[in-house]
Amino acid sequence: MEQTISIEKRIKEIFADDPLYLVIKETPTEQFFLSETYLSNLIEKKYYSTPEVASWFNVTDAQIRYYIKPFEEYLFDDEASNPTTASVIRLDFKAVIKLRMILLLKDEYRVKGLKQLLRINKDGHIIKIRTPSSTEVGMPDNIEYRLNAMSQALEQIMKTGLFKMEQDEESQQMQLSLNYDFFKQEIKALPPEHSQELTEIQVATKKLEQENTELKKKVEEIMASNKEDIAIRIREKAIEQIVLNRLQNEAVQQYSQQRKITLFQKLFRSAQMEVDKKLYIAAYIEEKFPKQLTQALLEYHEQSISYQNE
Repeated sequence: MEQTISIEKRIKEIFADDPLYLVIKETPTEQFFLSETYLSNLIEKKYYSTPEVASWFNVTDAQIRYYIKPFEEYLFDDEASNPTTASVIRLDFKAVIKLRMILLLKDEYRVKGLKQLLRINKDGHIIKIRTPSSTEVGMPDNIEYRLNAMSQALEQIMKTGLFKMEQDEESQQMQLSLNYDFFKQEIKALPPEHSQELTEIQVATKKLEQENTELKKKVEEIMASNKEDIAIRIREKAIEQIVLNRLQNEAVQQYSQQRKITLFQKLFRSAQMEVDKKLYIAAYIEEKFPKQLTQALLEYHEQSISYQNE
């Protein structure tokens, strides 16, 4: 009895966010699911054959294999350590529990409905939509590399003492300029017989000034390009979120219009109605999202190009 209670607690911890467990949770099925006798035989780090699992669930080995096939990615999580081969399928603790939930829900949702709950596409892969937070902005790798290279180059330049950072009075931005005080000190330290070398230094100084001007121009161009790249990606993320929110609102409105909910249904079928609503919204977004996102991004980039041409 203690082991069953321990396993029940472990199942609730591991599958707290699992889409199928969320459907079963707080229903009569949950109590049956968490109190089955086979749970006392489960060991978390052990693997089980399909005939053994089939005997626990009172089904045939063929039936077990039939329901494993369309949900392989969900069941096995791409585990490299799983000893499953082409002819022998091994299920660990998590896979057994997931398979049991599939079997408990298969009559009500069928394979198609279960796939929608798990967001599994036609190729058998789970669709993972990541919603970025408003403050989370990923910097592209190439931009980060360029900024690091610029920082290192600037550090080396400053170590020579030939340049210094000054704030421009008009723009209030930091700028790189020649350190004339450094040159004056070096020139004063030269003996008179080194006048020819002084002339060469002056020529070199002018050359450095030209190179400094070119360097400043390149730095400004790179910074402007980086700002533009980051702004574009921020806008693209915002567009993605806008499209996702719009589709969700459309799905909710259409669901409400197509299904006239009676008072009896609200009182006695609220849990089932909520599941149906989630399935409808998920299917609607999966169908519309790629096309509408592509269209929205296309319109954004076309509009950006037209502004640049103006």
